[in-house]
Amino acid sequence: MSGFPGTLEHDIARAGRVGEERKPDMTGSSKGPLAGRVALVAGATRGAGRGIAVELGAAGATVYVTGRSTRARRSEYDRPETIEETADLVTEAGGHGVAVPADHLDPDQVAAVVDRIASEQARLDILVNDIWGGETLFEWDSPVWEHDLDKGLRLLRLAVETHAITSHHALPLLLRRPGGLVVEVTDGTDAYNRDHYRNSFFYDLAKTSVLRMAFSLGHEVGPRGATAVALTPGWLRSEIMLDHFGVREENWRDALDRVPHFAISETPRYVGRAVTALAADPGVARFNGRSFSSGSLAREYGFTDLDGSRPDAWRYLVEVQDADKPADVTGYR
Repeated sequence: MSGFPGTLEHDIARAGRVGEERKPDMTGSSKGPLAGRVALVAGATRGAGRGIAVELGAAGATVYVTGRSTRARRSEYDRPETIEETADLVTEAGGHGVAVPADHLDPDQVAAVVDRIASEQARLDILVNDIWGGETLFEWDSPVWEHDLDKGLRLLRLAVETHAITSHHALPLLLRRPGGLVVEVTDGTDAYNRDHYRNSFFYDLAKTSVLRMAFSLGHEVGPRGATAVALTPGWLRSEIMLDHFGVREENWRDALDRVPHFAISETPRYVGRAVTALAADPGVARFNGRSFSSGSLAREYGFTDLDGSRPDAWRYLVEVQDADKPADVTGYR
């Protein structure tokens, strides 16, 4: 790593030095079902990753959050959300948030993140692979021979290679103790993606690959005392999605005149509550290698979204939207 000021490598090196100099207390909250547990949410700058990190913090965990957008430097998304902001939200929720800049395509940077967690905590209980970064890269309904090849290959690297690199480096630490949880975040359940084409060759391949990762990891970590699952949110009211529709979380329903099926959408905290429920479940090993949605786990564990509703987006998608029925969320949230 070059470590020149203004580069991501420099941010990482500085973060490591600050951690060594201050030796902060990072024990998380003494309360909550995940008190004393340590999590790494890879790709936590915004969206599902941020929602998951905050809910883990609300349950008392110490949460390391990684991403490429910091207060000093933005990724190519050029958006205002930062990992430091996510870490602050984790702490405000009741946990302890630790922001660590990292490009998960760089094995050395990922190894440095895990080394820092090992040095400061000597444990890792929860790994969430939420790295994505492909919203601006896939071309809707473009066949592979028409899709921009460089963008498609970049999308695959960001969505698949990053997860493999992160698991390679983080799982030895997670497996030091029994009971670890690995969550591979994707778009679509195994059942849905098996039978449906997802937007483009590259997008379809990326999201289906992540599902298979969870299945494969289940075979590898299960006999060693850990659990791996795939998890998809529903129609997510992420920062990018809200901006796309020109609304905010406070007035998101204003978009329903243009996009009626958006009525089934959910906040990023909903999928965060799904991860927290899994992590707090002493019997989670029964789910090893399987695929879930936030809605299906809400039925399993009884949690709700922030507004008290329980959206079941993937069942709605099949039974209402894909069936060309009028938008009606009755019985689906």
